[in-house]
Amino acid sequence: MARMTIDKNFFSSREEVMQDIARSGYWPTTYVAGESPEMPVHHHNHDMISYVIEGSTYLLDEDENRVEIGPGDRLNLPKGAWHAEGKATDKVTWIVTVREPVPFIEAVMPRAAKGPLPRF
Repeated sequence: MARMTIDKNFFSSREEVMQDIARSGYWPTTYVAGESPEMPVHHHNHDMISYVIEGSTYLLDEDENRVEIGPGDRLNLPKGAWHAEGKATDKVTWIVTVREPVPFIEAVMPRAAKGPLPRF
């Protein structure tokens, strides 16, 4: 079973992030998340690696345990890994990478949500 993992304090600069992305071969984009409600536990249909550039929030793992995440942390989300984004009360800037070159919205679309998706 695929599981979400978080590498705490994985990087200290955007240069290190870009080097890691080059090694991975994933396709990057920048995502800036504003204030948002907690999502229900769900999964995605694509492998993703994300890097928190600024701001902080929390994630829920497949057992709904809360895991804090902030600048310098790398989030590994294999295809099918159950997780949820936590309530964000401020801006969080991510570099999100996807293994395949697919439209961003397709990559991040929640699948099989275990609860109602919030309206934005």
